[in-house]
Amino acid sequence: MNRVSLAVSRLVARVADSALGPYQTAVIRIGFSATWLLFLLREFPHRQELYGPDGPWSWDLAEQLVGSNGAFTALLWSDGQGWFEAVYVLAVLWSVLLLLGWRTRTMSVLFMVGVLSLQNRSIFMGDGGDNVLHLMSVYLVFTRCGQVWSLDARRARREAGARARGERVRDRAGPALWGVLGFLLLAATLAGRMDGDRFIPVLLWTVWSAQALWWLAGRRARTAQPRILLDVVANIVHNGALLVIMAEACLIYATAGWYKVQGSRWQDGTAVYYPLQLEYFSPWPGLADLLSSSGTLVMLVTYGTVVVQVAFPFTLFNRRVKNVLLAVMITEHAVIAVVLGLPFFSLAMIAADMVFLPTSFLRRLGDGAARARARLLRRGGDGLRLPKQRAPRLRLPQQRFRDHRAQDSAVEDPGAQPTDPTLNSPPAPEGAPPPRT
Repeated sequence: MNRVSLAVSRLVARVADSALGPYQTAVIRIGFSATWLLFLLREFPHRQELYGPDGPWSWDLAEQLVGSNGAFTALLWSDGQGWFEAVYVLAVLWSVLLLLGWRTRTMSVLFMVGVLSLQNRSIFMGDGGDNVLHLMSVYLVFTRCGQVWSLDARRARREAGARARGERVRDRAGPALWGVLGFLLLAATLAGRMDGDRFIPVLLWTVWSAQALWWLAGRRARTAQPRILLDVVANIVHNGALLVIMAEACLIYATAGWYKVQGSRWQDGTAVYYPLQLEYFSPWPGLADLLSSSGTLVMLVTYGTVVVQVAFPFTLFNRRVKNVLLAVMITEHAVIAVVLGLPFFSLAMIAADMVFLPTSFLRRLGDGAARARARLLRRGGDGLRLPKQRAPRLRLPQQRFRDHRAQDSAVEDPGAQPTDPTLNSPPAPEGAPPPRT
């Protein structure tokens, strides 16, 4: 009984005291923001037909649909051309800033607003990849996805260095951004633009209020306990959202696999053949004909797809088998992107798969990218050397007390990256295991 209690207490301490999977949440942040950004840039010449006034799904039809289902979309706040162009351009900008990791909590919320505004305006323009992006844009709001590989992490290191030199650090961008967004949110609420489904307005107001509470706890509290409590709450929310993202990815593959099992074409091993014969899904007709010319290859790919999708959720209990199937699924999506001409669907699924990548692999990937960038800068005459980023680990309450007392934080959010060097490479407490996937 004591062993069980000790194991449970360790699990609770780990979940509450650290945001698990910092590299995994960073890579899915980069993956989904890059997917949406590339889609918006690719369809920029066709934006009017997809989501604008020239689309087959007119503004009046969209207003009737949203009125019946209560979906959130800022595009229906006005039918003017200027408003549509502004929302589209802002969606591109928010995707870029989230990709770079600038004010990740705020940008994740704005990224969600951009995704929902465009997709809910014309819901019949998307595919499975859009559905995944739609869901993940909401889940990312609850994660601390900028702890590594972000401008927030770099700013934290610089501010820590300035404090070490005895300099006073002030953040003016955070309070200004918080104030402007609060004013716009209040104006939209008073104007009746948030009268549909209550989930998105409540989420927006909750995040905005949490940012103010986080700032007050860091600047006005006499002790570090309020900030530590908020930090624990943010960690729990982050870890819960990370679990939901993993469960969502498993659910997608499990349901897809079991529905395939029930199809007659999947049962006889010919299902892959038919999409290759459709002109709409054949950007490379020669390659499609080459793949479909072999009945054995078609049968192996058909049965292999079903086996991999059904088996993947069960392989999470064995890391080696999971990593093998993960590589197979990523390769499969890459092939679908090229052969069937579905690049954005494949990118969205690959981004969802990345949440299961091993932490050691992601660290090596990040270190390799940092070294490659440093070499490019040296060739250009800069000669900068980038420090390695480390994932945050567990900190003792005494350490966090000293950290929070030393902070001169500005308006940030519960999931924003704390301006503390120990969150990038702190000494882990003795016996505390590092986060793993």
